[in-house]
Amino acid sequence: MKRPASNLPRTPAPQGAAYTLPEVMVTSALLTLVIAGLISFHLLGLRLDRIGRAKLGATDEARRSLSLLEKEVREAGWVQVGWGDESTFVPVSPGQPQTGNALQIYTDKADTNRFVRYFLDAANEQLVRFDPENGVQQRLARFVTNELAFAAEDLSGTVQTNPYNNRVIALTLQFNQLLFPSMAVGPGGLYDFYQVRTRITRRALE
Repeated sequence: MKRPASNLPRTPAPQGAAYTLPEVMVTSALLTLVIAGLISFHLLGLRLDRIGRAKLGATDEARRSLSLLEKEVREAGWVQVGWGDESTFVPVSPGQPQTGNALQIYTDKADTNRFVRYFLDAANEQLVRFDPENGVQQRLARFVTNELAFAAEDLSGTVQTNPYNNRVIALTLQFNQLLFPSMAVGPGGLYDFYQVRTRITRRALE
C-alpha cells in the first residue's frame, strides 16, 4: 500500500561554506610572507654562522703564531727590530723610531749566526717565520694588511728611538679578510676587519 505523498516542503541538503576569490588571494599572500620571513631568518643564521667560523679560524691561527713568538722573544739573548724578508735584514738605526716589518731574534747575543726572523710578506699578506738554520719558512698568519708590525716601546707604550735593552717588543697584526670569495664581485663583497696586538719583554735583561 502506497503512502500518501507529503505536502511538506523538502529541506535542501547542507552545502560546504565556500571562500571568495579575494579571501583566497589574501590568505595566499599572508602565507607567502610568513614562509619568506622564515627562509630569510634561516639564511641569515647560516650566514652569521659562516662569518663566525671564518673569524674564529683566523683568530686561532694568529693566537698560535703569537704563542710561538712570545716564547722565542722571552728566551732570546738579543732582539732587533728592522726591515727584512727571507734573504735580508736591516736593523733600524739608532736615533730612528724603532718600528719595522721584521724582527730578528738571536738565541745568544754573542752568536749572531744563530737567529730566527719574523717578517711580513706584503705581497702575500702573511706573517712568516724564517729559520735559516734549516731554510724553512713557516706561515703563521694570513690576510695581514698592515706594513709596520713590530716596534720597540717603553713601558708606557711610547716607541723608542734607540736599541737599548730595557724595551718591550710590540706586535700589531691587522686583518682584512674577504669572508666569502664567491661574493667578491660588486658591492655584496663581505669583509671583516680586526686587529691583534701583544707586547713582549725578554726575561734576561742585562
